[in-house]
Amino acid sequence: MLSCRILAMEGMVDRIIGHVSARIANSDEMWIRCRSPQEDGVRYTTVDAIQRVDFDGKGPHKGERYQVPNELPIHGEIYKKRPGVGCVIHAHPTEALICGIAELEFRPIFGAFNIPAMRMALEGIPVFPQSYLVTRAELAAPMIEIMSEKSICLMKGHGITVTGKTVEEATVRALNFNVLAKATLHVAQTGRRAPDISSGDIENLPDLGSTFNDTWIWRYYVRKLKEEDLRLSNRPNK
Repeated sequence: MLSCRILAMEGMVDRIIGHVSARIANSDEMWIRCRSPQEDGVRYTTVDAIQRVDFDGKGPHKGERYQVPNELPIHGEIYKKRPGVGCVIHAHPTEALICGIAELEFRPIFGAFNIPAMRMALEGIPVFPQSYLVTRAELAAPMIEIMSEKSICLMKGHGITVTGKTVEEATVRALNFNVLAKATLHVAQTGRRAPDISSGDIENLPDLGSTFNDTWIWRYYVRKLKEEDLRLSNRPNK
């Protein structure tokens, strides 16, 4: 629930489109954000919208009150093929979308500003060239093949798919990629080509660890979400 609302707060998903899932340990099932007749949008996701289904989308509420995402195969097929993945996020950030359409290259153009995002660029971002809706396993297969063991895949003209061991890791990873996409787009808009940072600079950028890169950043966004919700609840009705 928190991941859905944080991603929406940060502009990573649009209205009712976008979903997060988490693998249920020692099973072929997952928790996934579903829709109900009371759907208000991803920003307002509630606990009851998170439903337990198997990797093919079958569960006690399917076809009744809750509807699984149309693109559930993105989640289920990744879990089937990559047992180390504990969370899958499918989102539609605008800057990443534009970068994909314009075929902009993600390069390590900054360093200490955001080290995890720089390393994403350094390692390379796989791009899936199709923009169709991934509604069947056979449609997910080529995307998963291109994504391989990477944690991020840019889906051209569509969105992004991000994986992680945990919901927290995947969420922060998606947000960091958005930083890279925004910087890439804004630099391109200047009309100039930014140089890559030097190999010496890269060697002097440390791995600050999961506590710094994931746990603390996650806590920041959780608090920001709570404060934003409080601000909205205190806003006078017109």
